[in-house]
Amino acid sequence: MFSVSIPHSNEGTFAEARADEIGADLLSVDAAASSDLAAHDLIGFGSGIFFGKHHRSLLEYIEQLPQMDGKKAFIFSTSGKGEMELNAHLRELLTRKGFIILGEFACKGWDSWGPFRIIGGINKGRPDEKDLEAAKTFARNLKEICRME
Repeated sequence: MFSVSIPHSNEGTFAEARADEIGADLLSVDAAASSDLAAHDLIGFGSGIFFGKHHRSLLEYIEQLPQMDGKKAFIFSTSGKGEMELNAHLRELLTRKGFIILGEFACKGWDSWGPFRIIGGINKGRPDEKDLEAAKTFARNLKEICRME
């Protein structure tokens, strides 16, 4: 299952590619609120990055979750930078909730924040086919890790 916020549709396309690759359910934060996370073997958490963190609705959702000791999870994000370090806050929240993080993925995505808005944003067309293929490879590797455990 994936719990996703969808900014600029970057994350929607990206999440769909990963979900299709491993046969996972794709849920928005709102839909995930009524789902039983304990029923899923692996849970992905991610969104675009806003002011250096994942989308507020995703962070609030995780904060209200009960302890999930030993539950397997992964993190994903898109941002203007496309750097893994931007997953740090989400990683900390999930770890405090008892999740075991099996992997993280980040790539560049369209960013129209602040001064970038003036020029129409940066990273137009991202994630692109290369990014989507990398996301699919990441998803396949996660599936293999889960199979081996």
